[in-house]
Amino acid sequence: MIIYPAVDILKGKCVRLTEGVKDDSTVYYENPVDAAMMWEQKGAKWLHIIDLDGAFDGKPSNTAVLEAVIKKVRVPVQIGGGLRTIQDIDTMLNIGAARVIIGTAAVMDDEIVELCSKKYADKLIVSIDAKDGYVATDGWVNISQFSAYNFAQKLVYKGLKNFVYTDISRDGTMKGPNFNGIEKMCSVEHSKIIASGGVKGVEDILTIKSLGASGAIIGKALYNGSIKLEEALAVCEAAAKEV
Repeated sequence: MIIYPAVDILKGKCVRLTEGVKDDSTVYYENPVDAAMMWEQKGAKWLHIIDLDGAFDGKPSNTAVLEAVIKKVRVPVQIGGGLRTIQDIDTMLNIGAARVIIGTAAVMDDEIVELCSKKYADKLIVSIDAKDGYVATDGWVNISQFSAYNFAQKLVYKGLKNFVYTDISRDGTMKGPNFNGIEKMCSVEHSKIIASGGVKGVEDILTIKSLGASGAIIGKALYNGSIKLEEALAVCEAAAKEV
């Protein structure tokens, strides 16, 4: 299982939100490049970077910062936040993103889903952000009529298989992940689930791995020191050897 340190960008700075609320942010690094390089130095094999301004505004807003991060690190980077068009996706791939993440676009635009399934294959991840079991859009502000599980099934049928699953009520809270939700999402046949939201300790990481997730995104727990990245990576490696 891959550990993805999260680098969330708001107004050009590296922040963490609580339950996705824009006005409830904590700045951890003035320059996101510093955060990204620090996680790479500590052993990260991937980075998960979200343009929060883009997510809220519906269009990429920190492209220059994202490009600066990609140029400074050697590890692959997956990027999301406000990518609503094929042009947006192409822009992120052109600046060096290894994978791109769409969320709202996958809910609102069937055509982009069809195109993405044919054009991007393994370079695309769909972010399924759930509140009370239903998919949220527009920076987690609006709630759709789709259940997270049914939506994932629909997308797998259309040819997409890579997903980030986040329980919004747990994100940035340090309350622990929604293990039931993660387990249900991992039961979607042919899906690969990266779990996100609420991870607070290495025990959570082991549980997520046992449920069948292909990865876990960790944010606040890394930034406040509740989890040491080196320890998280070692635990995953040891668990893999035991299988």
